[in-house]
Amino acid sequence: MNAIYIKIQEKAVKIAAQYPEADFYRDFADQSDYSLDFFSTDPVVCELYAYVTENIEDDFGHGLEHVRKVAFDAGTLALIEGGQGNGNIPGGALRHRLRLAQCAGLLHDIRRKHKHHAHEGAVFSKKVLAGYPFSDADRMDICLAIENHEAFGETRRCRNAAGALLSDCLYDADKFRWGTENFTHTVWAMVAYDNIPINKFMELYPKGVAFLEKIKTTFRTPTGQKYGPQFIDLGLGVGRDIYRFIQSEFPEHL
Repeated sequence: MNAIYIKIQEKAVKIAAQYPEADFYRDFADQSDYSLDFFSTDPVVCELYAYVTENIEDDFGHGLEHVRKVAFDAGTLALIEGGQGNGNIPGGALRHRLRLAQCAGLLHDIRRKHKHHAHEGAVFSKKVLAGYPFSDADRMDICLAIENHEAFGETRRCRNAAGALLSDCLYDADKFRWGTENFTHTVWAMVAYDNIPINKFMELYPKGVAFLEKIKTTFRTPTGQKYGPQFIDLGLGVGRDIYRFIQSEFPEHL
């Protein structure tokens, strides 16, 4: 990453720190904590996390830290939408849904640099999951969720309501990342990878913001529809501040 983008990213992190955390994490603190603890202790998730750590492409803004956060939040959404709204310990069936959601989150960007990354990621994940203690139906649900996670893409019908819920939880957790994290990390990793000049980046900036505005209307779960737009609005606020910073600090490059 060149020196200008390093300075911009450092400023973005400081700007984002002035914004509040999304209400989702306050209102569902119990479910979020349970999902995080499950991620760290479930043997299947831990084994898959070790595999992803060794195999994910980690230089494109959608690497290990991204999929960790998607896995956490997909798990939290699975708990919420599965009926664990009162902080009690989830039963076995709901813990199984949580495991599926976190595994889908870990694998969803395993082929992120490929042109059709959602489809190719699903195909690749089917092979990976063959070595894990899931049923064929579980593997199908995880792979369909991965295939369906791309914004504005065609979605394939899931085999039942549980599979559809898994797909929707993965999609919403992934789009939560398009909030402040988009401007503190993801964008800068992507421009560094593609070596995009700052003047070209600023030329494309309004189009990118317009795309994020559209994302607000695409959340799929009831919880995502309620809380997702705030994630995006917080990110857009950070994005506007960064845009003004670039204009004032680097006018000679525009």
